[in-house]
Amino acid sequence: MRKLLKMAVAVATTLLVAAPALAQTPVKIGIGFGVGFLPMFIADELKLVEKHAKAAGVDVATNYQRFSGSAAMQDAILSGAVDMGVYGVPALLIAWDKAKNTPQQIIGIAGVNASPLTLVTNKPGVKKLADLSPSDKIAMPAIVSPQMYVLQIAAEKELGAGNYDKLRPQVVALPHPEALNAILSGGTEVKAYFASPPFTQIALQKEGVSKITTSNEIFGGKSSFLVLGATKRWIEGNGKLQAVMVEAIKEASDLIRKDPKRAAEIYLKVEPSKVLDVAAVEKLLRETPDEFGPEVYGVKTFADFMGRIGGLKTIPASFKDVFPTIANTQSN
Repeated sequence: MRKLLKMAVAVATTLLVAAPALAQTPVKIGIGFGVGFLPMFIADELKLVEKHAKAAGVDVATNYQRFSGSAAMQDAILSGAVDMGVYGVPALLIAWDKAKNTPQQIIGIAGVNASPLTLVTNKPGVKKLADLSPSDKIAMPAIVSPQMYVLQIAAEKELGAGNYDKLRPQVVALPHPEALNAILSGGTEVKAYFASPPFTQIALQKEGVSKITTSNEIFGGKSSFLVLGATKRWIEGNGKLQAVMVEAIKEASDLIRKDPKRAAEIYLKVEPSKVLDVAAVEKLLRETPDEFGPEVYGVKTFADFMGRIGGLKTIPASFKDVFPTIANTQSN
């Protein structure tokens, strides 16, 4: 009997040692370039998604992939190259509308950043859009980007109804680093650039570069620059992870406010800079502590404009139609 008991214990121990660990759920997250993506950089560095997933009873392994522009991010989400991605509100609204009531419909999970977009120029004497000549090119990361729609809204306000698309022929799609180099060099036909932090701050340090306008001025308040979205199919198949992402973004945004130096160090680890050091990035974060978080802003303004010009067939009655789990009340 003792021998049998020992054998049984030995077999059980062997089986326990040999048993494979429970498989982790892979989570692929698309991100881009710039300080606006900092909450995701922090989430990656500190494994915040894993932390909050574990608290929710899910074991995940995250992988972050870089893309330039909303169009590339949208394609990655729809193709399944990533499970969710951080990109602009207009592209998310288009996919929300186009695939409405299908598994491929994009649903907003949370806001990430509401930093103002700034239109800068290296052309002397340019104070407003009308000062740009038809040959002056305007750089932005993608044609379907928040910058494009902000430019159209600004053009309609400044140049009159029906003129929202007047500047489109001048728009060129360039990744942020290339657009910044074009503005700083002054030797190309690119005379304006719709920048986001920290590219805005780098550009404006250059003598001869000045601000034309900002998204905050155009919207009359905050507007979300970057938001997190995923397909309806993915969200329904990973129910707990929607709340997990909100909590991870909250914690990362709290770190930016409470310890901007640490946040600056993480940013420069991901995006090393020859012109920005930790002190400069820390200063930027201290000046913009409330631009990071899961809240969303300006979604209704974007949607109403896009519907008016034919960019959306269905205009959401509220931002909650697009971001069902976000409870904040937006101002525009």
